[in-house]
Amino acid sequence: MKGTRILLSSLLVTVIAAFSSITLAQESGLSAELAQGKAIAFDRRKGNCLACHYIQGGALMGTTGPGLVAMKQRFPDRQRLITQVTDARLNNKNTIMPPFGAHGI
Repeated sequence: MKGTRILLSSLLVTVIAAFSSITLAQESGLSAELAQGKAIAFDRRKGNCLACHYIQGGALMGTTGPGLVAMKQRFPDRQRLITQVTDARLNNKNTIMPPFGAHGI
């Protein structure tokens, strides 16, 4: 269970960085970086990953996109994951994932 939480949080950190959440990190026992990513992914005004994806520990999760689990195994190349989140159209022109990078999100 803890390993799954770390993998999910690693994705979130890779995708989005630069927000401070030390209190959340201390409360959850996660590293500050992992807690930052998880907080952003769960925030409907920032990452909003829960709108489409299942993430362990989330509330009101969507089922449109794949579950964000085992991300290190699915995306061992960090740059490939960043590209996927920044503009998934580069890998799949018919994707329904918003191009966060192209839209400046």
